[in-house]
Amino acid sequence: MKRRIGILSTLVLLMLLSACNAATPAPSTAPVPSAGISVSDNPVIRLSTTTSVNDSGLLPYLQPYFEADTGYQLEITSAGTGAAIEKGRTGDADCLLVHAKASEEAFIGEGYATERVPFLYNFFVIVGPADDPAGIASAANATQAFQAIAASGSPFISRGDESGTHKAETKIWEAAGLAPDPAVDTWYISAGQGMGACLNLASQQQAYCLTDKGTYLAHEQRDTLKLLLEESDELKNTYSMLAISPEKWPDTNFDGANTFIAWMQSEKAVELIRSYGVEEYGEPLFFLLNQ
Repeated sequence: MKRRIGILSTLVLLMLLSACNAATPAPSTAPVPSAGISVSDNPVIRLSTTTSVNDSGLLPYLQPYFEADTGYQLEITSAGTGAAIEKGRTGDADCLLVHAKASEEAFIGEGYATERVPFLYNFFVIVGPADDPAGIASAANATQAFQAIAASGSPFISRGDESGTHKAETKIWEAAGLAPDPAVDTWYISAGQGMGACLNLASQQQAYCLTDKGTYLAHEQRDTLKLLLEESDELKNTYSMLAISPEKWPDTNFDGANTFIAWMQSEKAVELIRSYGVEEYGEPLFFLLNQ
């Protein structure tokens, strides 16, 4: 009888141990979100951004850190700011990272976002042939440089794509009292392409071009074009982030977009951005506002 009780006790003990083991999950190998960050049911964030932060290498550099810290996955598409913002209008993006203040404010006014978060800047620069036929290296500012280019009839490559860079270029022409027309002014070439392609074209034709400094420094053809004018006040280039409003697109990944916006302003991201480009180019490619 005692033996039977002992066997039954052993069986009960084994069953209890088995139940405990079944209730204890195996350690997860999935990314663990940082404290205070919760990955929603949708782990993919569709980020629509301007070419400069992508072509300069900044976003590809930051992406694995962001994904490891939060568990979210970034799906990045890059184009001119006009096209990038349009993806927000059509519901094909959850978050924007762009650089055209007037367009961003119009986007908010239409109800597609509630806030723009300016956080980053670099400078537009004017690059061109080393012999500088228009003599813009001695210009006091970008407006004078554009006037000199037009007066000399030297070739100029324009983005011509309603991007943030193109909008900045247009403002400088307006300040110069000029409105070059590619149908009339043969020296003015409207490429309708991204920044990298425009720099390639400027290199081939030994033409002037307005570009953000980060893309220029990271571009493989930078040695064929000389940086002739930089860091004029009118050349400051500010980037902002906007989360697409669920009031317009209920299926937008609003939580993910706000997680990205918060992470990009975190201490870790700030340090990564500050150091990006320093080792290779001797200077950072981007700067933080209010830092």
